[in-house]
Amino acid sequence: MMVMTVEEAALTVDGRLRVRDADQAGNPIGSVVTDSRQAGKGALFVAIAGEHVDGHDFVAKAGQTGAAAALVDHEIADADVPQIIVDDTVKALGLLAKASIERRRAAGTPFTVIGITGSVGKTTTKDLLKALLSSQAPTVAPVGSFNNDIGMPITALQVDEHTRYLVSEMGANHLGEIAYLTSLVRPDIAVVLKVGVAHLGEFGSVENIQKAKSEIVRALDANGLAVLNADDDHVTPMARIVDDRVLWFGMGDGAESKASDVRMNGLDRATFTLALPGQDPIEVNLAIPGRHNVMNALAAATVAWHLGMSATDIAGVLARQSTISPHRMAVSTLSRGGADFTVIDDSFNANPDSMKAGLDGLHGWTGDSADAGDRPYRVAVLGSMLELGGDEAGLHRGIGAYAAELGIDAVIAVGSDHDRNLDSLAADIIDGVKSADNAPFAELVHNVDDADRTVIDLAARHPHAVVLLKGSHASGLSALATRWERNDDLPSKRNADGHETTKNGEAL
Repeated sequence: MMVMTVEEAALTVDGRLRVRDADQAGNPIGSVVTDSRQAGKGALFVAIAGEHVDGHDFVAKAGQTGAAAALVDHEIADADVPQIIVDDTVKALGLLAKASIERRRAAGTPFTVIGITGSVGKTTTKDLLKALLSSQAPTVAPVGSFNNDIGMPITALQVDEHTRYLVSEMGANHLGEIAYLTSLVRPDIAVVLKVGVAHLGEFGSVENIQKAKSEIVRALDANGLAVLNADDDHVTPMARIVDDRVLWFGMGDGAESKASDVRMNGLDRATFTLALPGQDPIEVNLAIPGRHNVMNALAAATVAWHLGMSATDIAGVLARQSTISPHRMAVSTLSRGGADFTVIDDSFNANPDSMKAGLDGLHGWTGDSADAGDRPYRVAVLGSMLELGGDEAGLHRGIGAYAAELGIDAVIAVGSDHDRNLDSLAADIIDGVKSADNAPFAELVHNVDDADRTVIDLAARHPHAVVLLKGSHASGLSALATRWERNDDLPSKRNADGHETTKNGEAL
């Protein structure tokens, strides 16, 4: 962060400072953390009261590990650490981020904030843009999907006097949330990827989602630039907000930055022709899988070109960037329970658009072999999609039908043995599969243990199996992906007496 003292931080957040030694007020703060395990020497530990854990319980520990101060909503009497007391530590965290960014802008050296939003693709676009810009100058971007009122300020507070670019991912579940984030960190470039139906149940309508995403464009000042998806009818009207200070990206005629001639290989990686304004068209070979990532790469390339990168350099970075944030079309191979199979882990979250994109990737997967006799057995392990509003059952049935229409060989829908709604939505997926002509194998399971066993059984009977994991966080599929990544022990089974047994059949 831009260094400030404990006293300056207290003044910034209008907090009451409690110190045992007056000299402590002048201690410099070098970092801001919300995890006490990261609260080393010179850190400001922000205590946040969460649903399951209250950070105030760890203030004393932060003091013992050398924290410069703690930001709290009530004084912790037995903690030997300076404390800044405020009404709301999350709001105070945002004020710190705002002040730090203002200090960076006042430093007088070039500094650009790029804000990214959209119903899908934010994190992958952020990852690709970070890779592109980091090849040119010091760049800060969030870890994973740190895009809310805690994660975004924490990321912004990593900016220091050497930072040239800040890539800021901004998400929302309600109107006004992106406006709040941009009030803390105003973007110089605003990227809008797509307006879909993610969080439709919270927003109430696609029109409200459009309004929410447009808040990032409204935050631009008179010199700001919007980078907009020319192929999305809900995005294109946002150009009027900024008097057409826009760079358009897409695959259609309205795009200035354009991707065309998209081809997919057997590993679901795209090759396409990239045409940037004023540059000769160039072939790009994406190192990450997923046809949908062509648009994400195009958005990132458009920003990088605007900031001075050549098409040749952009193509080179995109061809090398094979890793992105976890649980996003991550491909691996696994030997488990006597079965060998390929895993496509896209389990971070799900909505109808991203679910179809994942299924498209599974459908297109042929692996390294072009031999038709080695066509993989394609298994979709799908969880529920949340916050979709009144038509959630129909949308889940539609996903099941889509999987069947693609010719997916098996669909396993993962419900819940303790959440009736999650279980019902998973059942809707299976209903959709079975409603199709020539429906494939389809099975409803009620937990990830049963999903684990079912996948192993299918893979053992079908060589060259490839398995897609896709669902909302609540479905537990990211936990299954982590279990597979670590190759943890198989889940226990029940013996004839109903007692839990190990994989060797011994009673627990």
